[in-house]
Amino acid sequence: MPPPNDRRPGFSRKAQLGIFTGYVAAILGALAGVVLIVLAILDNGSFAFLRRGAAEAMAPVGAAGTVARTGSRSFFQRIGDYFDAADKNAALRREVQIARVQQIRMRALAAENRRLKTLLGVVDRASPPVATTRLVASTSASTRRFAVIGAGANQGVAVRMPVRTALGLVGRVLEVGPNTARVLLVTDGENVVPLRRARDGIAAFSEGLADGRLRLRLIDVGVNPLKRGDVFVTSGSGGIYQPGIPVAQVESLTPDGAIARILSDPAASEFVIVDRVFQELPDPAATPAPAGSAAP
Repeated sequence: MPPPNDRRPGFSRKAQLGIFTGYVAAILGALAGVVLIVLAILDNGSFAFLRRGAAEAMAPVGAAGTVARTGSRSFFQRIGDYFDAADKNAALRREVQIARVQQIRMRALAAENRRLKTLLGVVDRASPPVATTRLVASTSASTRRFAVIGAGANQGVAVRMPVRTALGLVGRVLEVGPNTARVLLVTDGENVVPLRRARDGIAAFSEGLADGRLRLRLIDVGVNPLKRGDVFVTSGSGGIYQPGIPVAQVESLTPDGAIARILSDPAASEFVIVDRVFQELPDPAATPAPAGSAAP
């Protein structure tokens, strides 16, 4: 005979107490979740210590996943390259011919720049990178775009420092832990990067899109002079990124700019370079007071 479907506790105080405790726990859990959500919305940095702790704990696992991810991408890319070898070889030959001409022009321009800098007394002070480390993890399917790198305060990494690969800019450091750091990617909607067109210096700035691309907006709004294939680099404005770091290439045009793809995809990058801030902001507390002024 099957058991009855009536599961009422009846007069069992133990069963009644268990049901009551379950309801109380569910209500308290829901209230705690609401409180945490409200705190996270009002103060985005209130749970930074939890994020840093989780990043430190998951860094070894993320590093192993990065190796597997980049290895699998390389494997499937090699298969695709095998079938597209003929077309790619023809395209590469054309690019090599164009590159040889451009190389001659670049050598002439570099020699001219060195001569002019010598006449003007301009000295480039190139600083070595702070750290070269592994990109542990990155978001690829979210409206917010972050990444975690395997270097932190113990390796000299600080907030605002630029992060890049050999191909181009990745983002800037947002939060720092002892041995990991959280990076705000250039594809994030709240990361605005000052740019200029590489070949003539037309000024623009980039805004991240939810699909991982960039929206380029021109500073001078008028007739759109951009073309497909234009490469944009950092301009140095704002003092965070040094000038000349490649960022994006134009895919399609808009009335006030263009939509561009990033040149350095975090999902395909295993190692990144952390640079120093191009121009450090002066510390008001360290600025000496004018002579004759009284201390408050």
